[in-house]
Amino acid sequence: MKSRLPAFLLLTALFSAPPSWAETGGTLEVYKSPYCGCCGKWVDHMRANGFKVSVHEIENVPAKRQQLGMPDALGSCHSARIGNYVIEGHVPAADIKRLLKEKPKALGLAVPGMPAGSPGMDIPNSPPYSTLLVRSDGSTRNFATH
Repeated sequence: MKSRLPAFLLLTALFSAPPSWAETGGTLEVYKSPYCGCCGKWVDHMRANGFKVSVHEIENVPAKRQQLGMPDALGSCHSARIGNYVIEGHVPAADIKRLLKEKPKALGLAVPGMPAGSPGMDIPNSPPYSTLLVRSDGSTRNFATH
């Protein structure tokens, strides 16, 4: 009688390890100032949540934001790109995972400014803040509230 162990192990491997976000969304390309500490903390948050991250330290983040098509009014201290989406500011990993899963027609997500309590700006008992879905024309709608 043949052992069924190899087939069992193959099936276990196929169904027990879902693809990581890095595999499904690609690498998160982050553009940040070399002098910004909170950006580094946000990168740590993204890596801790399964994202493959490539950091590009640049002197002119606003110029990169403009090149990526994100409106200045939604600006923060760093910009990023994953797949076909632009990510502006301290967007939580869970929101980016949802974006990649739902695949809405949009430019991307933004958390304007540097709100206390957002990833990388970890301050306890902070007021709520919103993640905005940014459409291609620059208009926004609320995507999540934290």
